[in-house]
Amino acid sequence: MYREHLPFTDCGKIAAKTDPSAIAVAEKYHLSLDGHVGKQLSSSMARQYDLILVMEKHHLEQVTHISPESRGKTMLLGHWMGGKEIPDPYRKSDEAFDLVYQLINQACRSWAEKMGQ
Repeated sequence: MYREHLPFTDCGKIAAKTDPSAIAVAEKYHLSLDGHVGKQLSSSMARQYDLILVMEKHHLEQVTHISPESRGKTMLLGHWMGGKEIPDPYRKSDEAFDLVYQLINQACRSWAEKMGQ
């Protein structure tokens, strides 16, 4: 999507396998999740980044708990969409995954635009 403009590391929920619905939606938009592995956020990892984007407001609290010094650089991915939270579609329908993809895409476009990319 915007990896070439917004380098990132995924520190989402750690699952044994990528959800089949996530794979199906990625393939629909000509994206590959091959080799994708989430990582558990650590304080040292958080210090490496200038900006940490999270999907939901409670993630702000979780990042702050793990790395209090990172709170000032942690924002919602949907910040430029009126502070919109982007729900986790895990264990939901393909349609839910598709909607979340659309929200992520829109949010990433907004961030790229604001960052001059």
